[in-house]
Amino acid sequence: MHKIDKNNPSPEWIEQIRARLPIEKELDRILTRKLKQRSGPGYQAISLDTLIQSTKTLLSDQLNQPFELSHPRWLSGGASKLQMAFELRWTPAGGASTTDTMVVRMEPAESITETSRLREFQAIKAMEDLVPVPKAYWVDNSAQYFPYPAIIYAFARGVAKPSAGKSGVTGVGTFIPPEYRASLGEDFVRHLAAIHTFDWRAANMDAFDVPSNGGEALDWHLNHLERVWEEDHNDDVPLIRFALSWLRKNKPDENHISLVHGDYRVGNFLFTEEDKRISAWLDWELAYFGDRHEDLSWASKPSFGHMAEDGKTFLVGGFMPRDEFFAMYEKYSGLSVNLDTLQYYQVLNNVKAVTITLATGYRATLNHKTHQDVLVGWLAGISYLMMEELRLQLKELM
Repeated sequence: MHKIDKNNPSPEWIEQIRARLPIEKELDRILTRKLKQRSGPGYQAISLDTLIQSTKTLLSDQLNQPFELSHPRWLSGGASKLQMAFELRWTPAGGASTTDTMVVRMEPAESITETSRLREFQAIKAMEDLVPVPKAYWVDNSAQYFPYPAIIYAFARGVAKPSAGKSGVTGVGTFIPPEYRASLGEDFVRHLAAIHTFDWRAANMDAFDVPSNGGEALDWHLNHLERVWEEDHNDDVPLIRFALSWLRKNKPDENHISLVHGDYRVGNFLFTEEDKRISAWLDWELAYFGDRHEDLSWASKPSFGHMAEDGKTFLVGGFMPRDEFFAMYEKYSGLSVNLDTLQYYQVLNNVKAVTITLATGYRATLNHKTHQDVLVGWLAGISYLMMEELRLQLKELM
C-alpha cells in the first residue's frame, strides 16, 4: 500500500478525503487550508511590535476616529492559540472616551485544534447577553491584518483556579476547595443549561451550517472527527478505527439540536474569588450545532474533576456528584439526560481527545508549526491513558 506523505499531502489526496468525509463548509475550508499549507514554513516567533502594528492596521480600517494602543503583553495559558493583552484608548459608538483592556487571540501556523476564528467570534457574540463571555469586537478570519487569523475581544477579569487550589496543564487536575463548590457549581450547571436552550436559529451564526436533524448533525460531526484523524495521525491505531466504526453503527436518536460549546470544563472559565462566581467562559473554538450530551459527557470526564474528601465520591468539575450534576442540569434546562446517549458521547469524547493529542498535536509539533511545541508534544503522552479509558468503555458496551 502506498504510504501517504501527510507532511506534504498531494492535491489528489486532499480532494479525495474532502469528498469521502463531507463536513460543514467553514470547517472544510479550515482543514483544507491546513493541508495545503502543511509543507510550508513552520511557526516563526512573532513580536509584540508585530501584533500591535497588525492591531493598529485593523483598527484604522474599522474605526473612524483617533485611538491609542499601549501596554502590550503576552498572556499565558492555552495550548492552542497565542494571546496578547493591550490597552485601547478610544470612543465606543454612542459612548464617552475610555480606555479598555482587550485581547488578541491568534492562531499559530498549525494548532492542536484547527478551528475557525469566525465561528469562535460568532459563538461568543451570540452568547454575550446569555452567559458571561468577553465582549467580542473584531475578527480577522483570513489573516488580512495579522500574520495568522485572529479575533479581538475584551479582557475578562478572574482566575482559572483558586489561589488555594492546584491545577495541571489546561485545567486537568484542578482542585476546587469546598468553600467554592456550591456557588461555582451552580453557575457551571446554570450556564450550560442556558447554552443548550439558546435559540441559535435566531442568531447571526452563518459560519455554522444548519443541520436538518440530529442525525445529520452527528454525521457531520463524525465525519469531521474521522477526517482530522486521517489527516493527522502517524501510526495507525486499531482501537481508534474500531471506535469510529462503533460510533457509526450505534448512533443515538436526538431531535433537540443545541449549540454545543465543545470544550465545556474546568480550565475554560474564569471566576472572581471575592464572590466565587464565574466571570467569563472562554475557548469557544470547538462550538457546533449538535447533541447536548457531548458537553455533559466532556464536563463530567474524570480528568476534569476530583474525588471528594471521603475518597469515594467523584465530583464533576470538582463541584458535585454526578447524579446531582445531571439532576441540576435537568432542573435548569428542562431537558432530560439520557444515560445511554451519555455513554455514547463518552466514547466519542475519548476518540476526540486522542485525536487532538496523539494525531493533531503530534503533527503540529513534528512540523514545528506551534509556539507551544513542548506542551503540545507532552500532551501526546497522556493520549495512552485516554485510549485505555476508551478500551474499557468499549469492552463494557460490547
